[in-house]
Amino acid sequence: MKRSRFNEEQIIAILKQQESGVATADVCREHGISSATFYKWKAKYGGLEVSDARKLKTLEDENAKLKKLLAGQMLE
Repeated sequence: MKRSRFNEEQIIAILKQQESGVATADVCREHGISSATFYKWKAKYGGLEVSDARKLKTLEDENAKLKKLLAGQMLE
């Protein structure tokens, strides 16, 4: 999967900028993202704070590691 040029803190700041009343199209144009990307981020990170996003990221990483371990065990 392609890595985003924005980290979780930046994504949440962009979402909060739109929530404060700035038009979605203006936010997307300012940050150089598509509206599809914006709404994908909103679905994933909407309502989260920075600390919550960090926890989410660590849980996703741990889950990926566990899936790799399980797949390795099933192949043996």
